[in-house]
This record gives sequence, structure tokens and C-alpha cells, in this order.
Amino acid sequence: MINSLSDLLYSHILIVLLLGAGIFFTIKTKFVQIRMFIESLRVVAQPGSDKNGLSSFQALMVSTASRVGTGNIAGISTAICLGGSGAVFWMWLTALLGSASAFIESTLAQIYKHKAKDGSSYGGPAYYIQAALKRRWIGILFAVVLILTYMGGFNLVASFNIADSFRVYSFFNPKWTPIIVGAILAVVFALAIFGGSKKISQITEVLVPVMGIFYLAVSLFIILKHYQLVPAMFASIFNNAFDVQAIFGGFAGSCVMHGIKRGLFSNEAGVGSAPNAAASAAVSHPVKQGLVQMLSVFIDTMLICSATAFMLLCSGVEPTSKLAGMPWVQAAASNSLGNFGTIFITIALCLFAFTTLIGNFYYAEMGLKFLCGRKPPKALINTFRVIAAVIVLAGATMEFSIVWNTADVLMGLMALINLPVILILCKPAIQAMNDYTKQKKAGKDPVFKAADIQLKDKTDFWN
Repeated sequence: MINSLSDLLYSHILIVLLLGAGIFFTIKTKFVQIRMFIESLRVVAQPGSDKNGLSSFQALMVSTASRVGTGNIAGISTAICLGGSGAVFWMWLTALLGSASAFIESTLAQIYKHKAKDGSSYGGPAYYIQAALKRRWIGILFAVVLILTYMGGFNLVASFNIADSFRVYSFFNPKWTPIIVGAILAVVFALAIFGGSKKISQITEVLVPVMGIFYLAVSLFIILKHYQLVPAMFASIFNNAFDVQAIFGGFAGSCVMHGIKRGLFSNEAGVGSAPNAAASAAVSHPVKQGLVQMLSVFIDTMLICSATAFMLLCSGVEPTSKLAGMPWVQAAASNSLGNFGTIFITIALCLFAFTTLIGNFYYAEMGLKFLCGRKPPKALINTFRVIAAVIVLAGATMEFSIVWNTADVLMGLMALINLPVILILCKPAIQAMNDYTKQKKAGKDPVFKAADIQLKDKTDFWN
């Protein structure tokens, strides 16, 4: 049932909505993702405008920690093994168009963010739905789907991929190893989210950026080692991307659908997750954070996902449906680097996936806080955390296609709510972009006031 629902969503509904919204926002913003790319790099280096809030860079790291995970490694392998090398092109296109959607949703989150008692800010789609659409029930629906997607679907995938990465080792027992890995992971995850082990988060905050750079370096080394395969790799990507007969012969398994699925899973543009982090940034103008979140999509897909795709396609190991997910990544690394490659990929995935588990849970907790008026009872939060740990345990023991398709369906439902909402509400974000451009041309560091765009809705910050 889940697999059929996933095929229905991505074969008919989401492909039109995702690409349609991306094209619409790209045109409405006059290609903001290309036109203001250099500006986004400049903005991300600026310090926060308020000591109570996060800087743009910190908010970028929060959202990137959640984005960069199993989707960048196992997800790309899955897309190519099941959809062919052409899936990489459709993943790029999803990111390019999706970055305009990411700009709009994060700018809206900034415009409609709320002020906490300590002066910091919070917000996201549930809040801008409530403030601008005046429909709290849609905000509640979004918050519920957000919880199901991040605490449920995405954490099932992260946990499954960690357990799956041990399949290549001789000690792996399909009956017991996933349960043991899941149990250890659930305990460590519970320690982190119950606040009993802040050290874990502090260690991973340092290790993951280092591991990310090291991962890119290892990918580059494998690509350079097989440099003679690079021209054929690009030819394969573009030839397969436009193989019309193969695409429309069986669209449900085509490179288009797999590229869009894995591109969306990895960069989350338009899904409505990153705005939760974007709203917590202290910036002088909402557009600054829109530009920063737009940059996060490029980092995720154009940099890290592309590194994985190139490493796999240049490895000399042929993709098959049996190798989908972690097995192909480990085989590719092992073919170039021996045992070190297999072990390195396992460690990299475990670190990426663990920080993703924690980042996903904080998004889910934001959804819970919206439902409970910012103050959930302590007993409810503790129960919520226990359920989250049980889900992590369950994910390690589940079946490949059920785990991935459950996450895809839930993520698709989030996009089905958020994308129509930002299409309806995009006007203030586009007006804010024009205001930002006007101030930049006048040589100013842009400062936003709601009155400058004749915003009628009440805001906590911009009056």
C-alpha cells in the first residue's frame, strides 16, 4: 500500500507541483538562485544582528545538519541503482528549481517569525500559515505531518541505513545484527535527546564538518583515480536523462521519478523543514535568511550529492538493483581504497546519520510545541522522546523499500501542504526581495520594515 501511494504521489501529483512551483518562483524572483548567488555567500558570513538569536551561518548549519545525511550517500546510490544514471540530472534540476522555493519559504518564515520571552525568535510553516492564512487547522495539520515525517519517516531511514552499512562485514547476522545496532543507536539517541549527554552533540558538531570535508576529499580522490571514466560518466548522465522511451515506458521506476524523489529527500526544498531553522536567525532583513537557505540547497545537492554520484559512477563498479543503498557505496569505496574505503564509508554514514537523527527530532519537537502553545507538559515531552527512540530501534530492523517509501510518502504530504501555501503567500516574500534589492542599489545594508511593503498582517519583529 505504501509503495503504491509513493508511486502515485511522485508519478502524477508531486512532479507537477514541485517542478511547477520551482519554475513559477524562479520566474517571479527573476532567477534569484543565480542572480543573487554571490550575495548569498556574502550574507552567510555576516554576524547575527541580535545576540539572543542565531547568526545566519548558525541557522544554515542547523538546517544543513538535518539535510546532510543518509540521503546524500545511500539515497544517491538508491536513485542510480533503481532509476539509472539519468536520475542525477533530474536531482540537479530539482535542486536548481527548488532553491527558489527554499528562498520563498525561508523568507516567509522570517517575515512571520514570533518573539520568545528571552528575545530570540521561532517560527516556520505552521506559524506563517496561522498568521497569514488565518487557518490554524492547516497549521495543525502541517505540524502533525512534520512530526510524522521527521520523527517517523526520516528517522526510520537514517536508522535503517546505519544498520544496513554493517551488511558487508563477516560478523553480520541478518537476524540479530540489525536489532543490536538498532538497540545501541536507540540508547545513544535517547541519551542525546533527553539532555543527559550533551557531550555527544558537541563531539558530533565538530566531527561532522570535518567528516564532510574528508568525505568530499575521498570522493575526489576516487574520481581522480578513475579520471578516464569522467567523460563517459557525463555522457551517461545526460543520455539517460533524456531517454524518452525508457522514461515513459515505465515512469514509476524511471530516472525522472527517482531523481526527483532523492533530490527532494536530500535537499528538502519546498518541503517546509528548513524554515523552522531559518526563523530562529537574527537578521536585519528576512531576505538575508532566504538567501542563506537557498545556499543550503546548493551545498547539499550540487556539492555533496554530486560528489557521491561522481564517486559511484567513476568507481568501476556497475550499479544493480541488489546493490541499491549502502552496498554499492561501500563496494565503490572498497574497489578504489580496499578495506579502508568500506570502513570509512561506514563511519561517515554513522556520523552523518546520527546528527540527522538529532536534527530531525528537534524539527519534530518544534511541531509538538506549535500544537501545545509552546509549552508541552513534561510528561508529554518525555513520552514523545521515548517513542522517538523506539522508532529508531524499529527502523534498523525494517525492510528496504518500506522504509524509503514511508519517508517519501510522508515527505510528499508535507510538500503537498507547504507548496500550495507558499504559492498563495509568496507576494510578501517577493516584495521583500524587491525592497532588499532597492536598498542594496542605494548602497545600504538592508533593514526591513513591514510598512515598506505595505504588509497588513501583524508581525512580532518588523514594526
